[in-house]
Amino acid sequence: MFDLPTDLPADLAPLSWLVGVWEGTGVIDYADHAFTGEFTHRVSFSHDGGDYLNYSASAWLGPPADADADAQPTLLVAEVGYWRLARPSTDADAGPGLLPPATQRTPRTADDVEALRNADGGFDIEVPIVHADGVTELYLGQIKGPRIDIATDAVVRPATAKTYAAASRMYGLVDGHLLWAWDMAALGRELAAHASARLARVE
Repeated sequence: MFDLPTDLPADLAPLSWLVGVWEGTGVIDYADHAFTGEFTHRVSFSHDGGDYLNYSASAWLGPPADADADAQPTLLVAEVGYWRLARPSTDADAGPGLLPPATQRTPRTADDVEALRNADGGFDIEVPIVHADGVTELYLGQIKGPRIDIATDAVVRPATAKTYAAASRMYGLVDGHLLWAWDMAALGRELAAHASARLARVE
């Protein structure tokens, strides 16, 4: 059984069930291109007092069965980001850049957060994610109870990266496990199922 954190800012209450480190395995199967097989996945959601969750994730393939004893796992993705409720910035928020808040900030309350609930009964969220190869995604979507649905609003990539145009992701808490699915449009293909995994909380 998992006890929800009690020391989070009010803005993070809807996201609190994500906090922790999750590990497990999943399956990759993308269109006609690709590799079809199983991967290992590790995801971390943490907080440092801000009104967002810190996110990091990596996935890798184990060495083939016929590899030599010194073979290393193949890293598939390494990414970091921030998960937060969508709300307009005010003079009490820092930024842009290093600019301090223009007015005194008072702690936000549960009522302040409740006022952000959308017409579907969930909360709009913003999730910027940066991959180690330089691809940057801005996901928009919503969290509604133990389910999250997000889709890219923008994708920026360096000229050296492979073609990657759009994506959507789903996360859900089911029987204490984090279920996760990632659809993508890449390598000239339309948006299609790409990978999914079932993760257990380990920390």
